[in-house]
Amino acid sequence: MTASAKDEIKPGNFLRAIIERDLDAGTYDHRPWGGSPGDAAHQAAGAPDPARIRTRFPPEPNGYLHVGHAKSICLNFGLAQDYGGICHLRFDDTNPEKEEQEYVDAIVEMVHWLGYDWNTGGASHLYYASDYFDFMYRAAEALVNAGLAYVDEQSADEMRLHRGDFQTPGTDSPFRNRTPAENLARLREMRDGLHPDGAMVLRAKIDMASPNINLRDPTIYRIKHAHHHNTGDRWCIYPMYAYAHPIEDALERITHSFCTLEFEDQRPWYDWLLERLVELGMLSHPLPKQYEFGRLNLTSVMTSKRKLKSMVDEGIVQGWDDPRMPTLAGMRRRGYTPESIRKMAADTGASKTNIWIDYSVLDIALRDDLEGKAPRAMAVLEPLPLKLTNWTEVFGSEAHREPCHAPAHPQRPELGQRRFELGPEVWIEREDFEEVPPKGFFRLYPGNKVRLKYGVVVECTGCEKNAAGEVTAVLARVIPDTKSGTPGADAVKVKGTITWVARHDALAAEVRLFERLFATDQPEEGGRDFRDNLNPHSKRVLQGWVEPTLAGAPAAAHWQFERHGYFVSDRVDHRPEQPVFNRVTALKDSTRK
Repeated sequence: MTASAKDEIKPGNFLRAIIERDLDAGTYDHRPWGGSPGDAAHQAAGAPDPARIRTRFPPEPNGYLHVGHAKSICLNFGLAQDYGGICHLRFDDTNPEKEEQEYVDAIVEMVHWLGYDWNTGGASHLYYASDYFDFMYRAAEALVNAGLAYVDEQSADEMRLHRGDFQTPGTDSPFRNRTPAENLARLREMRDGLHPDGAMVLRAKIDMASPNINLRDPTIYRIKHAHHHNTGDRWCIYPMYAYAHPIEDALERITHSFCTLEFEDQRPWYDWLLERLVELGMLSHPLPKQYEFGRLNLTSVMTSKRKLKSMVDEGIVQGWDDPRMPTLAGMRRRGYTPESIRKMAADTGASKTNIWIDYSVLDIALRDDLEGKAPRAMAVLEPLPLKLTNWTEVFGSEAHREPCHAPAHPQRPELGQRRFELGPEVWIEREDFEEVPPKGFFRLYPGNKVRLKYGVVVECTGCEKNAAGEVTAVLARVIPDTKSGTPGADAVKVKGTITWVARHDALAAEVRLFERLFATDQPEEGGRDFRDNLNPHSKRVLQGWVEPTLAGAPAAAHWQFERHGYFVSDRVDHRPEQPVFNRVTALKDSTRK
């Protein structure tokens, strides 16, 4: 292990400790790699594996990746990088009725977007469980011939009843003691499409009295006359995930199979299956080992793919990439950066228990990332005109435009200056004027002076109203010789500074302000339907104005709109001639007191 890898080790990260233990012991030093996934004979013909470890990220392509997946992506790819290994991207596509090519493409795109790659040394390590269906079926026949599996023709209800529970051992199936020849014939009938869905299954023969219910003759294959996105109509039986997954790991020579805690009870089945296939000569040592870590959960977020899909289908959100969605596609469109997501994953480490963190932790990581990157700009989101009534008196002409400038980024002089103009009318935020100010209000009200940021000091003289008594414009006079950056700039002391954009050169923009999709930290608390917990104010669309330096802004670019927060030009709807900006997060967390 390199010195840099050691330096990055965080206390309590037990996954790193496991890897270091195995590397120190040389557990995987001499295993061969046949250049691609394969059985024992294929791997035995290969050279020593150039990867010190192999990990994998194995999503099922039945939906879009969400923020919870980001933890697993960052762990598996990050640990492989840190320890001189290779991480595979593998699609666990064993359930054809729920899987689609759309999801495959979206997953590939999001893993790349997070900054990870599965191409190493000119070889791609992108795999599909369905690539191994032939081997999985051969393994099933081998188990049957060895008396380690049988075809069960009980109904699903009968199997459930006979399985027992935590207090009651299971009961043997009446079909459990068929001969291997009888079972093999029935299995081949299943494979050849001679029976309908649900008529029978193939089960491993382990121990119906085991205290671990997962070892009570788990199902290996079921009949599904369904079209598969990768194999088409070739198969009408499909392996169960718990059977397929360890085989996939072994064929790919995975060393460390990291998964979340709900798979802990499956580990004995994982080990049992692989050891039996070694005994049958189909796989070889060293075998992969499964290790479980706790899920990372964020407050105010729901990550059930089924429920996320229902929100899309019901029109609660506008697609899987709606900026309020916890999908990585939605977070990318909202404006979260790969760096911020990776930082959150790294900062939360790896735990042996499921953990909850406040959503604000992700926003903190985002602000940390964008603070040093995002150029600044002024924007007015809820505009109110400010008329400078003595403009001609001060500047000699109504047509005069006073040049102003500001740094593109206060800590990055190499980014240069932004340049814009001050004119006789500007847009200000509606909240920056009060006809009768509350205590502690230092912005515009009759008789008070404020600085127009990067511009001049003005004194409010009143306002204009419509017939309904609503303020339609604020009136103020320019205090001469107070322009920012000039010798007289500090001659007049003010307590308030406000942002603005000039009416003559501001760009009209649609501004979308997003809040959390759910009104509480636990969207389904108390057994409530998540629909009852939706935040009705999760999206507001405003017609605002931005400074002219944003003309021609590309999609998916970030800015800090001074005082308002961090924004991104929408990657779908933004056009240079019709700008659309999403607020990613405010400058500070406003959801906690």
